[in-house]
Amino acid sequence: MKTSYYLTLFAIVLLSACATTTQVTNFWRTPDSPAKSYNTIFIAAMVHNQAAKQSIENNLAAAAQDRGYKAIKSGEIFPPNFTRENVPSKEAILNKVRELGADAIFTMAVVDKTSETRYVPGSGPYAPYPAWGWYGSFWGYYNYYYPMMYNPGYYTTDKTYFLESNLYDAGNESLLFSVQSETINPNSIDDFSRSYTKALVQALERQGLLKK
Repeated sequence: MKTSYYLTLFAIVLLSACATTTQVTNFWRTPDSPAKSYNTIFIAAMVHNQAAKQSIENNLAAAAQDRGYKAIKSGEIFPPNFTRENVPSKEAILNKVRELGADAIFTMAVVDKTSETRYVPGSGPYAPYPAWGWYGSFWGYYNYYYPMMYNPGYYTTDKTYFLESNLYDAGNESLLFSVQSETINPNSIDDFSRSYTKALVQALERQGLLKK
């Protein structure tokens, strides 16, 4: 019974350690709170990777819709072939956004990315007696841990993505709020977008800017 408990606990800890983490590092909101409310949000993830753009916009749209907002994803409105040379004009984009009935524009961009390599020394899992069977005898303990003392370490690279998320009034283009966050070692595009969306939603709820 105890063994089953410790195995379950170990599995929970392991899964938690592997989850992608996004942390909000800075939050700004306009001191001039608009009198009107916003109901339809145009979402634009400003990233070149189309799979990432789609995943991020899908997760953000789902979170917005769950809270009673209408969400419009930019990837479904504008073709995914923009380059520096063929970006639509300001008028073309804003006219389309307003034509769709959006009263707010939400943008997300990766503003920086860093990589840091570190050394991880060799080691094995540790749990005090009586969690694991190898503690029950000298040879069981010695035979388990002795090889680990010579287990070589390895180098790993931590990747940190710095994100900026902004909400604008679609009518006058004024900035309503800006959120800076960082995501460390995302496991996958979808895991990254879910982690980012969760952190963003929690930050907006704490600020009272999002319906619950």
